Amino acid sequence: MMAKSKKPKTRKRDEKSQSERFVEKAKELGADESGEAFERAFKRIVPEKKGNDKSLK
Repeated sequence: MMAKSKKPKTRKRDEKSQSERFVEKAKELGADESGEAFERAFKRIVPEKKGNDKSLK
């Protein structure tokens, strides 16, 4: 017995895209758009480079 193939759901024309919904929700939740919070967290995780390593310039 073969399974019936499902048709993909069609999207309504007035429905917002996933990215638009994501941006709205992020703003609702108070996401930091400046990137400052990311930089603070990044500096805690990644050690500051020391020395004069020419390969990283």
